[in-house]
Amino acid sequence: MPDERLSFLSRLHPYNLLSDAEREILATQAKWISVAAGDDIYRRGDVLEGLYIIVDGKVTVTDQNDNTISLLERENSFGERGLLRDGIAVTSAKADSDTRLLCLSPATFHQLREDHDAFARFFNRSRADAKPPSGLASVLVDRLMVAPPVTCPPDTTIREAAQMMRDRHISCLCICEGDVLTGIVTLRDLSGKGLADGLAYETPVQDIMTRDPRVLPPSALGSDVLHMMMEHRLGHLPIVASGKLVGIVTQTDLTKFQASNTAGVVSDAAVAADANALRDVTARIPDLLVQLVAAGNRHDVVTRMITDIADVVTRRLLHLAEEKFGPPPARYLWLACGSQGRQEQTGVSDQDNCLILEDGLSDDAAAYFEPFAQFVSDGLNTCGYVYCPGDMMATNPRWRQPLSVWRDYFSGWIANPSKEAQMLASVMFDLRPIGGDTSLFEGLQADTLRAAAGNSIFTAHMASNALTHATPLGLLRGFATVRSGEHRNTIDMKLNGVVPVVDLGRMYALQGQLDAVNTRARLESAVARKIVSESGGQDLLDAYDLVAQTRLEHQAKQIKQGKAPDNYLSPASLSGFERSHLRDAFVVIKTMQSALMQGRGILG
Repeated sequence: MPDERLSFLSRLHPYNLLSDAEREILATQAKWISVAAGDDIYRRGDVLEGLYIIVDGKVTVTDQNDNTISLLERENSFGERGLLRDGIAVTSAKADSDTRLLCLSPATFHQLREDHDAFARFFNRSRADAKPPSGLASVLVDRLMVAPPVTCPPDTTIREAAQMMRDRHISCLCICEGDVLTGIVTLRDLSGKGLADGLAYETPVQDIMTRDPRVLPPSALGSDVLHMMMEHRLGHLPIVASGKLVGIVTQTDLTKFQASNTAGVVSDAAVAADANALRDVTARIPDLLVQLVAAGNRHDVVTRMITDIADVVTRRLLHLAEEKFGPPPARYLWLACGSQGRQEQTGVSDQDNCLILEDGLSDDAAAYFEPFAQFVSDGLNTCGYVYCPGDMMATNPRWRQPLSVWRDYFSGWIANPSKEAQMLASVMFDLRPIGGDTSLFEGLQADTLRAAAGNSIFTAHMASNALTHATPLGLLRGFATVRSGEHRNTIDMKLNGVVPVVDLGRMYALQGQLDAVNTRARLESAVARKIVSESGGQDLLDAYDLVAQTRLEHQAKQIKQGKAPDNYLSPASLSGFERSHLRDAFVVIKTMQSALMQGRGILG
């Protein structure tokens, strides 16, 4: 039945990208497989016949612990993970109903990936190998433009246009009839043609707009925008694809891209005179995040740079506090936990911090650090690092204690792993010194990890706590989204995306007594120390990269649209290709959670 195979493949991505001749050859080579309901298609450890594509029926895929990780239907494919390694199945697949499959041989699968970039991209679950572009000349316009741009019809009055620009804090409007761009009107047009010529407020914008403005496609480079703006003295450049307006780039966008850099921000923060001056510095972080993402930097590079700014801001506030309250009467160490501790801050961050004080200090000396901590915490809040909702801050006396008390805290949590103790231990395992006397932290982390790893009851409780954050996997290749409230039908990319991997990384650090605090560094160390298998660890690294990068790109897109960044991603905003890969990443994370639950860190 080559005709049926050909018809099926011609409608299925990425096979629909092949030439007719190539698809005909592939249809002839593809093998039909029929599987009865309840029968195995393959078991974990079997040699795979090839890549399986469901034509009719339903298939359940399970991990090594027989936990269901995917329910597949028509047009879904499976088996590629094993093929991308050594041809051995890493999962098990069973037909839930009478099922017909098309099977592409391993040789055909690999040849398609080698000959066609679309196949290589589709079956590549990792972004880690991408070479990041740098500079305006290498950045595509679709990473710079604001989308969608604000538009209005030609009969909009110049008064209404001025009000729209004022309310939206923008300097131009694109004039459209439907999706088709017919002109552009700027603040200069309103003042130079409208106000200066004394036109009536009810004059339509079509009378003063620039008709048929110069445009560029989304595939253009940032340098193309710059050159066109310079050559034709433009301040605004619409971006058009297939005749439809899709975005706008302004001189301000280019200036932000070129001017924002971490070195400048860090330098300014290091000499800021007060919290208000620091606030002006941190106000540049959103534009910086957009620039770093647009330049193709990997998520862990971006979050490290963003966290570096928070570290410098904190140290500057500590210095200002010492100037205000006088020299500290005892040694102290300010530490960050949470995302700052792990060097994983994004565009949405509160503050999580604590103070370790030297032992034996007097009551007067201890009293010094109360307003000291309040000053620093208030300053951080001023700078946009809002107060921790859980009061995990040095302003709380509980988290401003001598070193001996901190040792007692950790010992108590390990000896009596209550629910609160598990939560607190999870947070405190991410501690990182920021400013003060680092000798107060020497040995504390290593001693705590050693004691925790040696207590099987505590590690079991920690593992159980780490599994409380579920991945957003729904049935039938869908996502389990937020069900109600303002974020309904979205995925919480922090709580259900990044946090499950953070929890796994923390558990691997506990198991191997690893001193790394950053999540990606923990995963890499876990692979190197064979706490997880090389294949399982690499899968998890790839999955984490995809989830974290998607979250960061979502925030950058919101900032470009003038919105406050958050962690709530609508699956509907993703292409089918992106949804497929994101779901595969969540499947890997769920599988590794299952392995941890079974007392194993491996994924063979």
